[in-house]
Amino acid sequence: MGDIKHKVLEFINKRGQNLGLQSAASAVGEKAGSKHSEICVPIGRDNDAEAVRKMQLEPLADQDVLESIEEIYFSISNFDPVEYELKKLPEVLDCSLIENQRKVLQQQLEVVSNKVLQLILQKQVVCNEEFERVLEIQKELQTTLRVCREGRSYLNSAVRQFTTASLGILANYHKRQQVQNLLHSFNTIKTLHQTEERLQELLREGNCPGAISLLLECQSAAATYRQFTCVAALSGKLQDTLVMAEEQLDQALAQLCSHFRADHYSKVQAAYRLLGKTQMAMDQLHMHFASAIHNSAFNVVHGYVELCFVQSSGESQMVLNKKQFRELCKYITPESFIPCLIDLCKALWKIMQSYHQVINWHQVNDSAKLSADGVTEPVDFEASFNKEYVKQKLENGLARIWQDVQARISVYLLGSGRAWYKFEEFLQVLRVVHRLIEVGEEFCGSKSEDLQNSIRTQSINYFRNYHKGRLDEVRIFLENEGWEICPVKPSFSILQIQEFRSLRHILKGWKPHEQPTVQRSCISSPDCSSSNHSHDGSSVAGGYFAKYSDDATPFDIGCDDSQEEDILANLGDEPSGYFSDESDEDIPEELKKDFVDENASDAVISKGQKCTSKRTVNQEMMKAPILTNTALIILRQCGKYLQMSHLLRTIANEVITCMSQLFDYYFYVVHLFFANDLTVSFSTTYSLKLQTTLKRIHDNLIVSENDKAVEHSDLDSRKIFPPRVSIGVDLTQPETLYGLPKRVVAVESLIFLAKQFEFLHSYLEHLVPQGSAVNTPSLHHFNMQIVQVTMDVRQPVYMCVAGRAVDFNQIIIQMSKVNWEVKDVRSEHSQYVDNLLRELQIFSMRLDDIGRRIPLSQEVLNTLWESVAYLCCNMFVEGFSNAKKCSNGGRALMQLDFTQFLSKFEKLTSIKPVPNRELVELYVKAYYQHEAELEAWIKEHCEYSMKQLMALVNCACQNNKKARQRLTSLLEEMGR
Repeated sequence: MGDIKHKVLEFINKRGQNLGLQSAASAVGEKAGSKHSEICVPIGRDNDAEAVRKMQLEPLADQDVLESIEEIYFSISNFDPVEYELKKLPEVLDCSLIENQRKVLQQQLEVVSNKVLQLILQKQVVCNEEFERVLEIQKELQTTLRVCREGRSYLNSAVRQFTTASLGILANYHKRQQVQNLLHSFNTIKTLHQTEERLQELLREGNCPGAISLLLECQSAAATYRQFTCVAALSGKLQDTLVMAEEQLDQALAQLCSHFRADHYSKVQAAYRLLGKTQMAMDQLHMHFASAIHNSAFNVVHGYVELCFVQSSGESQMVLNKKQFRELCKYITPESFIPCLIDLCKALWKIMQSYHQVINWHQVNDSAKLSADGVTEPVDFEASFNKEYVKQKLENGLARIWQDVQARISVYLLGSGRAWYKFEEFLQVLRVVHRLIEVGEEFCGSKSEDLQNSIRTQSINYFRNYHKGRLDEVRIFLENEGWEICPVKPSFSILQIQEFRSLRHILKGWKPHEQPTVQRSCISSPDCSSSNHSHDGSSVAGGYFAKYSDDATPFDIGCDDSQEEDILANLGDEPSGYFSDESDEDIPEELKKDFVDENASDAVISKGQKCTSKRTVNQEMMKAPILTNTALIILRQCGKYLQMSHLLRTIANEVITCMSQLFDYYFYVVHLFFANDLTVSFSTTYSLKLQTTLKRIHDNLIVSENDKAVEHSDLDSRKIFPPRVSIGVDLTQPETLYGLPKRVVAVESLIFLAKQFEFLHSYLEHLVPQGSAVNTPSLHHFNMQIVQVTMDVRQPVYMCVAGRAVDFNQIIIQMSKVNWEVKDVRSEHSQYVDNLLRELQIFSMRLDDIGRRIPLSQEVLNTLWESVAYLCCNMFVEGFSNAKKCSNGGRALMQLDFTQFLSKFEKLTSIKPVPNRELVELYVKAYYQHEAELEAWIKEHCEYSMKQLMALVNCACQNNKKARQRLTSLLEEMGR
């Protein structure tokens, strides 16, 4: 290994001499010797050539030799190979073994030397470049050394040239600068101490933004001079002042909850903005609003309870102050309940108004500001985040504040009973609550379910008891009703009634989907666009918060309309016969005779027509609606009920049910009083709808005979006993057509009442909650057919008059005495026809007399004459059926009698054609039917009775016994 080292060094020295780099080669040789544990030796040129040749010839063998070298020769620095090889020798030396080992090492040495030489040759170019770089560095080092020497020379010259005096001047100037800085610090500290007084002055003035700004500047300055002890103490005082300023800001926020001032709020917001506590200020503001609602409600109720509570219970004021709000509400007296409720709503309104103004302030002031050229200025992220937080907080606070408000009112309403209320007082409470609900809907869009539910149950119970009393009251009125016309003006409208005044603007401007047809004396609804009110009348132009922006509140408006109603007519202006007693002095003398000459009958009829024309004198009277005192009472009650359902929509269904019961009861009583003496068949005068309506009312509202046996406690509270007709109502006098004036007043007032309900129908549907208006039982009979069903009452009531105005039984007896077996055709009609016409003429004159005292509309007259015509036709058929035998001449006489009757009857009335005339004409023509045709005719015409059909068969088949028996069997089979 030593030989290798010497050869490598020799080789390097030779190469360095050839290149002129002796010093660099020595350094490289030393470095290489240390890294390779001094194993490199100089190698000659011959050896180099030989080594290269050997490597080219045996590259694989050299690689195997290199791999056979032990790892220890390369892994350990400062390795001593001699010692290592000597230790490997055995204790007993063997020359051959040593010689072989030497050869191996010699071979490994040669291979390593060749490998090193090969690597040196490969890196020769790089080595030359590195030598050149080293030479350049050596030149730069020499230049640097020269510069350092010159610098030291110059420094020595400066030291020799500067004197001690010059350095003293510099030191004094430095001290002067330090003294000036110290003096500035002292002046700043003096200013900080003087600022404390200015801060207190600003706080007393309420200039919180200025005080906060000055405080922050002082704190910044104090932080700069915190090394001074006096400044550290001042920092503590400034911090205390800042805390006090925040407390004053919090108090200012609390004051804004009940009385908002925009300028004051602007200062408070500016102060919190300087403090960087905008979000915290908004949180505090909502806490103050919640506290303000609680405290205001407590103070208002406490003020009303205080005096009465202490005097009645004798307890101390301290005990009263400890009571909760719910307990205080129980001590409110009936006299102070409504005033306290109004004051409570006023106090809570002020708080909601302040919150609404806070929102408006932020909407105006938090909008993005525009620069002079109209471009929106950039807003930093923190400010934008704060604005969004404030916006969401204010929006969410609307519902929370309204929830607190309605919770306070709900507790107050539930704290006392309502059994002591008069109805007007109860309506006033509902008006106040309804107004508050409207305010809440405008405030946050809430439907106020909690507030409505708090009053709903008690209101329903109160209203049911009240309605039961009103039904009993109506029953008493009906038992004492004289069925006379209540004198109202021709322009009478239900909106003129005092109880409808508060709903006047609603009903006038109401536009239903299908406007019902109302009576001319009812309401002509103007265009809704001329009204400032909404359909439910709850809105105020511009909103409550826009209208009541000052000290006024929505609860300052009087709830009652104190205007006098003017609906009664001046009786002095009416015709003298309007309400005169019934008399027959205007009946023509001819009608008072027992016999009427046929030639004079036309004159009598003409005079009857003149009497009819006298009714035109009372045309002005005809314009006024027919209304009874009880019907007016029912309309008044309906007005009160409507007010309640309008003010509290949640009980509208119950209220409308009670309204319908008032109408149903009047409907039932009119039929009960004036249709009980009906003398004709029931099925021919009652429509199916009328029968169904009467049965429904009887089952649901009227106490029946079976109900009377039930104990009163088990009886349905909604049922009522039927009234008894007044003893002053006489329906038996023929001169008055068996009470026709009272019957007309009763029926027509019922129809007028029905039309008013029909007019209200669409608004009632609006009041009932969504989804139940169509299928609700309370509105079932308020459909568009109610007037038609009510008009059906005319038929049975007026049929009672028509059935007794003419003695049809006497006429039938007279017809039975007529000989229907005459052989020749007669040219004169029978006497019974004249008798019948005489009675009809008397009936007509009595109608005229009644028409001069009460208005008889064309519908009433038509119904009466139609009823008479119906009965007369039935009478003819019945009289003709009494004939045992009938010849062709008799059949002709039948046609002559009926034709004479029709001609005179049409002159008596304006009805054309005469109703039910086909009944008689078909019956008379049936006498001419052949036997086969008669059988088919009998099967088709079921409107005749079995007696009438049997008489027809006997007369038509009087000469054919077989046919008579066959048709008689057919009739018996049909009868079964």
